[in-house]
Amino acid sequence: MNMAELVTYSKENGIAHIIIDNPPLNVMGSVVQQQIKKVFEQVQQDEEVVCAVLTTAGNKAFMAGADIKEFPQLMDNPNMKEEVMEIHGMLNTVDQLPKPTIVVLDGLTLGGGCELALAFDIRIAEEHVFIGLPEVKLGLFPGGGGTQRLSRVVGAAKAKEMMYTGDPIAAADAEKVGLVNHVTPQGEGLNLAMKLAGQIANQSLQSLSRIKQAVDEGLEKNLQDGIDLEATLFTDVFQTEDVCEGVDAFINKRKPVFKHK
Repeated sequence: MNMAELVTYSKENGIAHIIIDNPPLNVMGSVVQQQIKKVFEQVQQDEEVVCAVLTTAGNKAFMAGADIKEFPQLMDNPNMKEEVMEIHGMLNTVDQLPKPTIVVLDGLTLGGGCELALAFDIRIAEEHVFIGLPEVKLGLFPGGGGTQRLSRVVGAAKAKEMMYTGDPIAAADAEKVGLVNHVTPQGEGLNLAMKLAGQIANQSLQSLSRIKQAVDEGLEKNLQDGIDLEATLFTDVFQTEDVCEGVDAFINKRKPVFKHK
């Protein structure tokens, strides 16, 4: 791997396995941010990929946050918001990928690492992991979507408590509040992620992408408008080849073969 390639992906059986390798703590510096965005754009265009799984190298940290050494250049920077919005652009690319996404948290998941994890559909944490947004301890607050995405996942009260104190929570507690979907023994997160991804990758991407759109966009609407969106997408999916294949396979008692395009 070229030294400049800190974010790469491989694919097999409809699953893209994306790896961030920025030792020792996989901090999210500007180069990592740019490469995450580029890789997710590639995954979006890759017609062979149905589901994406993200892991990071090493076992000390999933991601210990942003690169604090880059913070001084933001101080008194008249273009700071523009640079911050570039980070949001990357996170939105992850969040809005029209394919299911899974992230495996296998070490400290703090600050920007937590904010990156929040941009995924499904989060799996190994039992020894701690997750948090400690920015308040630097006189800051989460600036990578943490105030918005965390509150939507765990509710405003719990999100405020985590951000007000800056203290991380253990994986088991994160599961209790819905911050992570599953907790596994140490070293087994990727195995569960790939098992889930395998189940997902056998489904129709036409269906999966509309499920994601209906849920994500529907959360920002009132119930009736959300139902209208669902009905529109449900009408759309009936015009696809995959629904014809799925129904025919059911009627004829065979396994469907979806095109994934």
